[in-house]
Amino acid sequence: MVSTHKTPPIHLSTQTQSNKIPDSFPSSTAFDTINTSLTSSPTDQKAAIKAGAAIFAFKLKNASGAEQAWHIDLKNTGTVARGEAPAGKKADVTLSLSDEDFGKMVQGKTKAQSLFMGGKLKIKGNVMKATRLEPILAKAREAEKAKL
Repeated sequence: MVSTHKTPPIHLSTQTQSNKIPDSFPSSTAFDTINTSLTSSPTDQKAAIKAGAAIFAFKLKNASGAEQAWHIDLKNTGTVARGEAPAGKKADVTLSLSDEDFGKMVQGKTKAQSLFMGGKLKIKGNVMKATRLEPILAKAREAEKAKL
């Protein structure tokens, strides 16, 4: 039986660490890393907002075909949360791809351009703004490597 109940957006903050990521989307833990890298320094957060200047939505599909959405708000708050956009807002660009490909992209194992050209990444909205994500993802990769 499929539930039609929609989960409300859950903001990923240090207070909600225990309930933020569904187990069925393993690579989505990257959103926690991205959020941490954005919010760890107010200076870096302001720089990311200035560089990104958009709300980026991610629609991921897992191996079983279930879908989940997250967004990175680099227009107003410099934070990451579940859902396609902050309440009352609309994403400037939406990236749709598999959970597995998202994981590879965040880890730097594949480029967004390769996924797009191969038909594995679909982009709606302002495509040029999607190019502004790479520095944010690179910073999150660096932060994750620094933990190891």
